[in-house]
Amino acid sequence: MKHDATAEAALVSACRRRDDAAFGRLIDLYQARIYGFVKRMVHDAEDAQDLTQEVFIRAYQGLDRFDGRSSLRTWLFRIATNLCIDRSRRLNHTLEVVSGGEEEVWDNTPDHRWDPETAALSAEMHDVVEHALAQMSDKLRMVLLLHDREDMAYEEIAATMSLPVGTVKSRLFLARESLQKTLKNYIGAPGGQQ
Repeated sequence: MKHDATAEAALVSACRRRDDAAFGRLIDLYQARIYGFVKRMVHDAEDAQDLTQEVFIRAYQGLDRFDGRSSLRTWLFRIATNLCIDRSRRLNHTLEVVSGGEEEVWDNTPDHRWDPETAALSAEMHDVVEHALAQMSDKLRMVLLLHDREDMAYEEIAATMSLPVGTVKSRLFLARESLQKTLKNYIGAPGGQQ
């Protein structure tokens, strides 16, 4: 999703005037992305739905405090991140990644589902990746998901998580290193780094 500052400012302005149709457009633009992120951070799909709804409730209530120093997307992901952290603290355990049931993402990759061997390997690799993500600390997993899944730049992640950019880069490196160590048994020892 490309960032159009003028369109975003107009949408925020309309939402601040309590234009329900404009807020509906805001939800339409960001709900799937927020839900996808939250679902990967919490164990229960219903909790993910509740937290996603809470993100938009808080956004609606706090639009007057949105100052535009960050993008609307960054602000919404900051709310989602904080709600996931609060939930984790409240439940007094680490966040878990939901395996399976992921949303479909359309791309131009050929469909190999008809090949049972390819499908089995793909499902096994998916499970291995999800397990590896679940074993990461919340701090590392959040940075990895925001960067690699949500295509956020280092600066946007830093703003979302209230961290220095250097810390974001460090956590992303550590997260990828952890993932690579877990996956090397499944894809063979790496011949070189990317």
